[in-house]
Amino acid sequence: MRASSSPPVYVPRRAARSGFEIVRGLRLHLTHWGEPHLATPTRPALVLLHGWMDVGASYQFLVDALHELEGPGRWIVAPDWRGFGRSDAPAADSYWFPDYLGDLDTLLDLIAPEGVVDLLGHSMGGNVAMLYAGLKPQRVRRLVNLEGFGLPRAQAEEAPQRLLQWLQTLRTPPRLRPYASLAAVAERLLANDPRLAPERAAWLAPHWARAAAGGGFELRADPAHKRVNPVLYQVDEVLACWRRITAPLLWVEGELTDTDRWWGSRYSRAEFHARLDVVPRLERQRLAAAGHMLHHDQPEALAALLRRFLHEG
Repeated sequence: MRASSSPPVYVPRRAARSGFEIVRGLRLHLTHWGEPHLATPTRPALVLLHGWMDVGASYQFLVDALHELEGPGRWIVAPDWRGFGRSDAPAADSYWFPDYLGDLDTLLDLIAPEGVVDLLGHSMGGNVAMLYAGLKPQRVRRLVNLEGFGLPRAQAEEAPQRLLQWLQTLRTPPRLRPYASLAAVAERLLANDPRLAPERAAWLAPHWARAAAGGGFELRADPAHKRVNPVLYQVDEVLACWRRITAPLLWVEGELTDTDRWWGSRYSRAEFHARLDVVPRLERQRLAAAGHMLHHDQPEALAALLRRFLHEG
């Protein structure tokens, strides 16, 4: 545990505003920095897609760092995925990647109906961004993937056990761990990422959690996200989408990310980088002193990479 005295809370440098859009029958929450009139063909809207168990507001530190480098002249939008943050959760037992793609496509029709966007995704959001950029290459000017590694190659023989596991999870409603206070949520964030500054954890806590009906706090996430996905990850299908990407891709990973902790020998960084080779226009970067949450660990260094990459060409 950290010291009991309350840390100072991070103060954003670029003000955000909240908005909502009806997307495929769900009310999705968007965090905006700047206004739509700032979008131009050479500096389109920058859309930030968060990862699993995260929220769009989590990009505040990166947005602030980018603001310091290039000023306020960019419209940035970060949605909360369905079932996360302040967005609605569907009446469903599980979550499917095609729904994320459908939500993103519909959302882009709303915020950039006649133009392209710069698209950045972290972790799960990076995987969605990569698929989308291959499916709709005409909609993406620049593409950034922050540690969206994908998953180990699945074998057909795994399907029966995976489906049985999913059926078993339907018998008991999933639950998320309760927290006594927002300070306890901040401690959870610090435990997950020891490189996160305490003042940033304190700022993130109310964005990640809300007051629970029975007292205390709960994460802003549908517990159904915890259920195993019954659909096997098909690498060949993913790579078929990636080969269609026409936008320049910036891949960024943290030098301290330990992928062996997630997958052991089933899936290595070397295998992932071999998959990346199918993308036609690719730049790879590795951030020092950063782990998986690199937009929290090193937002200034990441912003410097973004500023250069987004202004090229």
